[in-house]
Amino acid sequence: MSEIRRRDPRREWIARNRLHPEHAAAVAEQEGGAISEWLGPNGVIRKNPRAIGFIGPNGVKRIDRSGAQQGNQATGAARQAAQDSRRDVIIEDPAFLVTVVPDMPGGRLSGHDKDLLGLARQLADADADRPGAVLAVVFGEHKEDAFGEAGIDRLLHVNGDAYAGFAPEARLAALCAVERELAPRHWLLPDSPLGGADLGRRLALRLSEGSGERAATGVWQIEADGAAPLGWRCTARGAAGSLDIQRPLPRVTLALAECAEPVDETRHGAERLALSIEPPATLSRIEDLGQVAVDPAGVALAEAEFIMSAGNGVKNWEGFHHAAKVLGATEGASRVAVDDGFMARDRQVGATGTWVTARVYLAVGISGAIQHLQGIQSCDKVVAINLDPGCDMIKRADLAVIGDSTEILAALVAMVEQQRGGQSDAA
Repeated sequence: MSEIRRRDPRREWIARNRLHPEHAAAVAEQEGGAISEWLGPNGVIRKNPRAIGFIGPNGVKRIDRSGAQQGNQATGAARQAAQDSRRDVIIEDPAFLVTVVPDMPGGRLSGHDKDLLGLARQLADADADRPGAVLAVVFGEHKEDAFGEAGIDRLLHVNGDAYAGFAPEARLAALCAVERELAPRHWLLPDSPLGGADLGRRLALRLSEGSGERAATGVWQIEADGAAPLGWRCTARGAAGSLDIQRPLPRVTLALAECAEPVDETRHGAERLALSIEPPATLSRIEDLGQVAVDPAGVALAEAEFIMSAGNGVKNWEGFHHAAKVLGATEGASRVAVDDGFMARDRQVGATGTWVTARVYLAVGISGAIQHLQGIQSCDKVVAINLDPGCDMIKRADLAVIGDSTEILAALVAMVEQQRGGQSDAA
């Protein structure tokens, strides 16, 4: 029988919510008595440098070496220095392959994809004498230029009209061709609604014909196990996330976000590969009619990819709403703007509002309280518009614009409307 360990979701939630009165005790329980952060008597967050890491939104301990996820974003020079200090790794003759099929929403590796690649590196690098290589299979056009920094040794780019959009049957045929020619030891796909969950289950069903082996879904952790067929066992979420179920790691694994730490210390070759056997032509029973236009104002903050938030520094609210409409952004707000009645309560971003995972977060007139920075720690890119060059939001931002938000937004709207030929509606 599979070993089942019970979790306490409430204690995990308390450990993630630093405003809860029992936060310190819950963190101490999860970290074996070492409290990493606490609120000092003067209201300043204090940190214990010996207790490295923090609890992520899925209850998994993460290590943040850059400081970005805690609101202490490193400067551009520091980030560049960290990139330059990576150790180059080239695997000429790998003992086996670990194949990853990332979602790549918007043509770039997402945070979930990078976590999955970190998990693939654990599998590939376990044996230092006979290391494996991580192969990434990427479909369609992409904008990613940092495959090596994400931990990829081999890259197979499958492009063409047949693989564009939602084309699970054509993509499955290509993956089966990879299986026949390269025979990877492991297949890793993201357990996400962006396509990875559907494609992974299709692949597992195809590969299990004759063996009957089921894929592992909802995986968030793996451990070495010499008694398992592949040398690993996995821990997966079950019973609506209330149970952890352990089982031997199968060939096809669908992993959750935060299943592992992203690669941040090495740079890999990302050598291009090409299949010598073309995938068979298939008659797809699914026709992709394209994306359905959605009003950004009706998108929930937790699901939005582009968020434009307003803070106390916004004085022209009519101009802010117009700019959000022109840019096609979902509107958000800081707690101050919500408390003052300028935005609805469900638009509040932060630890006391909604934790967001947008690919682009535009903060307009927001100084950057610790609760707000905590709520945007999973955003890929943060752009800040503010008059104060020394505020915490400017330090956190990947791109900062110092100036009056009304003038900057007006200039931005004028530029966008000019490029669109005078049309004010979002493309």
